[in-house]
This record gives sequence, C-alpha cells and structure tokens, in this order.
Amino acid sequence: MRNLTLMTDLYQLTMMQGFFKNGMHKRIAFFDLFFRTQDQINYAIMAGLEQVVDYIKNLKFSDSDIDYLKSLNLFDTDFLKYLKDFKFTGDIFSVEEGEVVFPNEPILIVKAPMGQAQLIETTLLNIINHQTLIASKAARIVEAAGEAQVIEFGLRRAQGPDAGIYGTRAAMIGGCNGTSNVMSA
Repeated sequence: MRNLTLMTDLYQLTMMQGFFKNGMHKRIAFFDLFFRTQDQINYAIMAGLEQVVDYIKNLKFSDSDIDYLKSLNLFDTDFLKYLKDFKFTGDIFSVEEGEVVFPNEPILIVKAPMGQAQLIETTLLNIINHQTLIASKAARIVEAAGEAQVIEFGLRRAQGPDAGIYGTRAAMIGGCNGTSNVMSA
C-alpha cells in the first residue's frame, strides 16, 4: 500500500499544529463516523475497513512530505520535527464490513490523541464514505433484483483506477454476484 499520509485537508494539519503549539495534541479525543438520516435512505452497508487498516498501518511522514510541508511556510520547525517521528497510537473501533448500519449510529469510532485523531479524519471519511455508498447502492439493487444475478459495471464511470478497484470491491460487499472489472475479479 502506498503512503497516503498527505491525503488530508491542509486544515487538518494546521489544526494539528495548533493543538501541538498549545500542548493539546496528546489529550485523548473521540470521534464517531456516521451518516445522517435521509428521506429515502434508512440503512447502509459498511465498506472500506480494509483500506482504513492499511492506511493507519502505513501512516508516517516521509522526508519528502516534511520537505513539502516546510516549503509551505505554514509550519514551525518543532511541529515538523514532531511529524518526522509521528506514529498513530490510538484505537479504532468499527462494525465489520458488510454489516448493515443505520443513521446516526457510529460506523467507526476513533479514540486517539487529539492531533492524531485530527489528522486522520479526512482520509477516513473519504475511504468509508465512498465504499459504503457503493456497497449500499449495490445492496439495494441486489434486493430489487430478487433472484436475478447482479453484475457490477462501475469501472467505466469510476473517477480513476482506485475508485474503480475499491468501487468493485464495495459492490461485491453489497451483494453483487460478479464484476466486469477483470483486475478486481
């Protein structure tokens, strides 16, 4: 898995530096990932946990990451040194992939030092939202199809190779019987 540490909003890093400068970065924080009630959406199918685990395992700032952040002239030297030695030490609790989840109930819970929790928020939302959306839509189509086989063809419309691969994976979690995506098959 490639290093996705900088796949975050700049806001998360500037907030993280603020916590660091004020000595708050080590305070334990919790956040829940959930979806809100929608008129026609009363359940979802959780997907993306495997990629979340890979992301967390590979979370570290490379020398080139530190050099890039330094070039922005936004971050103090002591904060950049902290990032150089960064390691995620928190806990993540989640329902299993393929589980039915409901509005306003936690899908994933992060318990971590505040700076660490702040850093990973955007990426966790990106991974879980994308794959849960596709798994949930697939589940609804499979349900509507009854006993008919459902094959997903999402690769043609996916926003890039990663979305195609992870979208296929999510559609299979949602109950599709097959895929047009040869690489994922």
